[in-house]
Amino acid sequence: MKPLLEVSNLRVYYHTLQGPVKAVDGVSFGLKAGERFGLIGESGSGKSTMALSMMRLIKPPGRIESGGVLLDGVNVMTLSEEQMRQLRLAGIALISQGAMNSLNPVIRIRPQIVDGLQSHGVRMSRQESDDRVGELLEWVGLQRAVADMFPHELSGGMKQRVCIAIAISLRPRVIIADEPTSALDVVVQRQVMETLRRVQEDLGASVILIGHDMGLMAQFADRVGIMYAGKLVEEGPVRDIFSDPQHPYSQLLIASLPTLEKKGVFQGISGSPPLLLDLPPGCVFHPRCPYAMARCAVEDPVLRPVGLNHSAACHLLDECQEVTS
Repeated sequence: MKPLLEVSNLRVYYHTLQGPVKAVDGVSFGLKAGERFGLIGESGSGKSTMALSMMRLIKPPGRIESGGVLLDGVNVMTLSEEQMRQLRLAGIALISQGAMNSLNPVIRIRPQIVDGLQSHGVRMSRQESDDRVGELLEWVGLQRAVADMFPHELSGGMKQRVCIAIAISLRPRVIIADEPTSALDVVVQRQVMETLRRVQEDLGASVILIGHDMGLMAQFADRVGIMYAGKLVEEGPVRDIFSDPQHPYSQLLIASLPTLEKKGVFQGISGSPPLLLDLPPGCVFHPRCPYAMARCAVEDPVLRPVGLNHSAACHLLDECQEVTS
């Protein structure tokens, strides 16, 4: 099946006086219709930059250096600003990180929802507008009375549901959710994710969920990609990634999850992520990798198949293949 969304060799750099910060460095993946794809990684790995670049919302000093983002076969990087503006919300929508920063604090909820509709040429009477806003709010589990409230009158979970209502108002094909449950307690996190899952299934849309919560990804995503220092180091079905991770970084991320079997024992990843302004040569993970070889310090590994729809970028895979052959 041809992907609905296809990211090809995308590179996004932030240009500084010290040199380019390679926030996204040659990332490629595909997203099928109706699929839920998760992007996981530590803070600073390039996940949010991926989201902004797919929406073409990168601002100076950031710049999309190369690569393509194809939605239904159309490269969004070649669209005019007006064409891209019309595509946002209608074809591809973004649920930003932190609902408090996404909503205007001095405007009621109704005009904030209606604004997106009107900017895309939807003309309605006041009654039709009220009905449409009410339906959208009910769709995400909120009462119609929320339309007349200000953002500060809503809880964090309610504000995030309003953001979901805005994102789905024009029934987009792709929804990008950038850490939609950040700053929410675990009970509200589950409610928000259940809301996102339900509206995604009702729409038949595809979702890219961006975050660093491995447990949340395991429950929501069909397929996951693991990012490190601007690169995609492993990608595959969620069951394969969690049951048989192939990249050392993936293995350490999963090992760091708390379990009922080892109460009080926590395992972290030694060291810190590299500065994107001064990346190490070879494999970017080799300074923290417990299995690093001499080859890792000089040669950058490429993504290679390790199973059905499963790929990883690690020199250990070549070593294992040589031993078994």
